Order: sequence, then structure tokens, then C-alpha cells
Amino acid sequence: MQHNLSSLLLEAKQQLSHVTDVPQLEAEILLAHVLNKSRSYLHTWPNIILEIQLQSLFLELIKKRMQGEPIAYLTGHREFWSLDLVVTPDVLIPRPETELLVELILHEEKTLLQNNEAFKIADLGTGSGAIALAIAHERPGWNVHATDASSAALKIAQLNAKRLSIANIAFYFGKWCDALPQVKFNAIVSNPPYVSEDDPHLMQGDLRFEPKNALISADEGLADIAQIIYQAKEYLIPGGIILIEHGFQQAEKITNIFSKSGYNNIHTYQDLAGLDRVTKAQVVYDGVKLC
Repeated sequence: MQHNLSSLLLEAKQQLSHVTDVPQLEAEILLAHVLNKSRSYLHTWPNIILEIQLQSLFLELIKKRMQGEPIAYLTGHREFWSLDLVVTPDVLIPRPETELLVELILHEEKTLLQNNEAFKIADLGTGSGAIALAIAHERPGWNVHATDASSAALKIAQLNAKRLSIANIAFYFGKWCDALPQVKFNAIVSNPPYVSEDDPHLMQGDLRFEPKNALISADEGLADIAQIIYQAKEYLIPGGIILIEHGFQQAEKITNIFSKSGYNNIHTYQDLAGLDRVTKAQVVYDGVKLC
């Protein structure tokens, strides 16, 4: 039986109310995706009858969403920093709180630029490319380098760069700083795995479907962060900074790792929810700040 858009949305909303706090919004996103139209189109033409093939596709997406599959993987897209990014189960779903990394690095521009040299920045573990592409888009004069140890993720990041026509970015396959060319950077940013393998949140929500190698790290979620901190000193200019996203309960331990590794000017920033989310540190030599 064929249904119009209004009745399909109503039925989907009722079904999705069991799995989401925003069933109307999610139903509209999925139907707009199936139609390749905007959400406003659904309200402008509510009485349009959907052909059987598209109706079946929509109902299949609703079924998958009811089983918990993330909206971003069902549509293949997620917005980050106003950029439309392709996402697949090979990459983490970009989250609003990660935009804090972008805000902070852009704010550091005047501090980090020296003698008008080309600004070099590295994004370690780029995934979909969200952080690196947002920075490159905002600062087309910067040289952005992005790494990932997953070849599948790196292909998605490269695809996003091509779709968005962002050219001031280079991609490297490999783990953390080991993948970078032997040059010095003004800044390094990263949203690495920081979830402990026994964290109960891994069995909840979108995390159930996201790549575990991009979520889980050993040593209570701190192993990869520690490795990045240790490596980064050799890749940063004097006075260069590093910004790392982390779990809201990890700030104190990460501050200690930075301090023991010889960094200075260590500071933790909170996200919009007021939770510790990003810690910044600066490279020093002989205990002297050189920026």
C-alpha cells in the first residue's frame, strides 16, 4: 500500500519514539535522504504519494534505526563545522564537542605564527578528516597534514577533501607521528582513542556500531594519548603546541603525562556541556618558553 509523506512520517515517528528523543527529526532526516530532498520539502508537499520502491527503502532505514544503527551511517553523511562529510562504519561519527579542537587552534594563530612562515599543522588519527578539513577550510594558507593508521578511514578523508575542494591538505598512512614527514610543525591536534576497553558505554548508543580501534585504548584509555605526547615533542617547533581531546575524567592524568614529558603551559578546556574535553600543552627547551 502506498502512503503519502505525511502518513509515512507519522508512522515512523511513532516507531522511533522507542529509540530516540527526537523521533520526528530523525524520521524527517531519513525520509529526506531517501528522496534526496530537503526537510522543508516534506512539509511543503505532505500529500505526495511515495512510490513503492522508495517507501520500502525508507521503511528499511527505519527498521535499522530501531535496531540502533546511527543516523550518520544510515545516511552516509554528518555535518561538522558546517561541512558536509561522508561517513561510513570505517570512521568515527564526528561529534559537536570535537569542534572545540578547531576553535582552540584557530584562536592560537597569532601566538603560533612566527616570521610569516608557512603554518604547518598535523591532525593525528584523522578518521573522516573532520578536524583537519575544518582547519584547512578556515585557513587556506595553512599546510595541513593528516594521518591515520586505517587505510579505509584515510580513503574517506581523501574523498571528503575532494568533495569539498580543499587542496591545502596532505594525507599520510601510519600511526600517529610515525606517519608524518620529517618536518617541524607549529601545532599538532588529535582526537585519539581514549575509551577503556571495559567502559560500559561501548555497549550503548552509536558506540556499538563505531570502529573499536578508533575508540578503545589500553591503560584505561591513556596508552595512545601518552604515545602521542611522547612523540610530538620531536615534531613541534620551539613554542609549538599540542591539543588532545580526551574523556571528561582523564584531564588530571593527561596533565601529569604532559608535565612529566617536559611540556609547559598546560591547560584543560571544557566543552559546551561544561566537561573537561581538550588539554593543551606547549613545547619548551631547557625549561624556557620560546614562543
